[in-house]
Amino acid sequence: MASIRLLKRDVNYVMGDLIEAAYIHQLANPKQEPKKSEAIVDQAIAGFDELMAKINQKNVENKKQHFKDIEKDFEAKANALVAKINEL
Repeated sequence: MASIRLLKRDVNYVMGDLIEAAYIHQLANPKQEPKKSEAIVDQAIAGFDELMAKINQKNVENKKQHFKDIEKDFEAKANALVAKINEL
């Protein structure tokens, strides 16, 4: 398991990059309706908040399994958002 600091950094960078990609798509295609890209941004922010809350939990019995579950959840959320951006 990587350090908690690195996990937080990865979550921050990946979600930030996904938000940036959604905004770039919105700027590159001004004739398309911006609600789809704004929904992706909202989902990325909500996912970021949820993951950070899980990472900062203190009352966890099995820390190793807890962080493995967070990493799996993070990967699933990121892949889902990438797929939505690619559909735009």
